[in-house]
Amino acid sequence: MLVFPQQNVEESRIYAEETDLPLPETLNPKTRYAFFSTIAKGGKSLIKSCRDMHLRRTVCYKTLRPEFIGDPIETRRLLREARISAMLQHPNTIPTYEIGRDKRGNYYFTMKLVHGYTLREVLDYRERYDLTQLMDLMVQVTRALGYAHSRGVVHRDIKPENILIGPYGEVLVLDWGLAKVWHEDISEEEDESKINEADTGKGMTGEGKLQGTVMYMSPEQIDRDPGITGQSDLYSLGAILYEILTGVTPFQGDLVQQLLTQIRTEVPVDPRNVTNAHIPSVLAELTMNCLKKDPRDRPLSADEVLRTFREA
Repeated sequence: MLVFPQQNVEESRIYAEETDLPLPETLNPKTRYAFFSTIAKGGKSLIKSCRDMHLRRTVCYKTLRPEFIGDPIETRRLLREARISAMLQHPNTIPTYEIGRDKRGNYYFTMKLVHGYTLREVLDYRERYDLTQLMDLMVQVTRALGYAHSRGVVHRDIKPENILIGPYGEVLVLDWGLAKVWHEDISEEEDESKINEADTGKGMTGEGKLQGTVMYMSPEQIDRDPGITGQSDLYSLGAILYEILTGVTPFQGDLVQQLLTQIRTEVPVDPRNVTNAHIPSVLAELTMNCLKKDPRDRPLSADEVLRTFREA
């Protein structure tokens, strides 16, 4: 298991002056959070750290960027992300603490603040880690996906940037902002073409708008299949496995359309033929099965993937 050095150790010591401080007689939710500091900027959102003055802890605070605050689609997406994150209570997801409106009436939600490294940062130094360590990470990611699928949630944006390894070896699946959930009445399904988001990955030339990152998207996600299932997340999982095993993504290209064509029509080279490193056959076969074009040809569930990991 990967364990990284602890950060902000000076904040971890707890004193009685903090724990015993009385709450104000009248609690004002608009003054609950203070000492904001931006720690990340997404395509549509801002992620900040701030101090929860009621519970005396530092938390993660997520809201929309100013230019998207009035966008009803992005507002609904932020609300959905907050509630999905809160409802998926699993060791491999980040706890959500509160959802609310700020002084201007705009949505925000708070989460546990975790200092760590993304899987992308880990893969940038792939040679430092052995395969067993990296497979331990993937087992935990798969558990999170299996739990989400059992609740009727498809993540739709599984990629190394959305997998966080914390200082105690915890592995967390992040960013449920593109997650798919269904209406109880199927006839009320929303038009996905109206809520697409461009995210083509580093160094890519954007053509059209697609949800997720092209390098890790399944063929059915590219085609905006309204019947998308958890098998789409398993395709993304296979793309990450391929990169872990070989050091490269299943398909490469500088243009989005080139990549889309490859994902739809081409079979990636078997990982064992890409690198001289020893790759267990069971992992190579699992990876190739996850990357099947037809979702029905992929593993039936995340639990089936977990069973294969145990064999490996």
